[in-house]
Amino acid sequence: MSYADRIFKETIQRILSEGVSDEDRPVRPRWKDGTPAHTLAVFGVTNRYDLSKEFPIMTLRRTYWKSAWDEISWIWQKKSSNVHDLHSHVWDEWADESGSIGKAYGYQMGKLSRYRDVTRQGLVRAFKDTLPQRTLRFEDDCCLMDQVDRVIYQLVNDPASRRIMTNMYCTEDLADMALYPCAYSMTFSVIGHKLNAILNQRSQDMVTANNWNTVQAAMVVYAMSSAYGFEPGELVHVIANCHLYTRHIDIARSLMEKEELPAPAFWIDPDIRDFYSFRSDSFRLDNYRYHEFHDTIEVAI
Repeated sequence: MSYADRIFKETIQRILSEGVSDEDRPVRPRWKDGTPAHTLAVFGVTNRYDLSKEFPIMTLRRTYWKSAWDEISWIWQKKSSNVHDLHSHVWDEWADESGSIGKAYGYQMGKLSRYRDVTRQGLVRAFKDTLPQRTLRFEDDCCLMDQVDRVIYQLVNDPASRRIMTNMYCTEDLADMALYPCAYSMTFSVIGHKLNAILNQRSQDMVTANNWNTVQAAMVVYAMSSAYGFEPGELVHVIANCHLYTRHIDIARSLMEKEELPAPAFWIDPDIRDFYSFRSDSFRLDNYRYHEFHDTIEVAI
């Protein structure tokens, strides 16, 4: 049975049993009718998924994994923070009249930083097929590089590094973000021949986005592993404030009553050797079975 289903049920049960309400406090999120969106929450949830065993997708209801990849591609490949570059409408509520969500997510992944340990030989190794199309600048013996390229560079040139990570929670830009990043950081660690990762999340709406975020991070690990010669290892999902909105409690209980189905078989195109070349059709889920789901999940804004 799908391990992601089991994790979801265990976390929901913990929130229902141990969760603390914030109804005695003022809260920022609002429902569309303007009333405060309150939650039951627990602190410090850590979930571990062995990506070598199965793809961590729920069957209790369908997770639209191609749309999940589209959003990750928007952030990690296009490095965009404009919803006009995204095929879904999940960010429309936060976009301004031009479609921008400000200096958030993709903007942070594409922001250039200075690195002293980057060499021209290392750049050739990491980006040998795409180097002629890249604009890479050196400044005061430092290479200007964005966060995604930095991860790729380290995986290729220094996989033993304990400093392979991304971070979108840039305090100097928070005032220019429509929404502070929820899933804000990934830390990669190569142990033996396996690429492992930790996804850090400050806040998690369990019903709306839990498996969505898990699937996205898993696909990044699978893609990086396959492209740069590693086996997929563990994904550890660390959630600071893990919560159920009170209007989602009945939906969560109904999902817990459903039978867990087997996880699908996962396939990734083994011929792709560049992270930026992955598309949604570079992945396949065979025999993905899931329960029908007809509830409307209201999103707090």
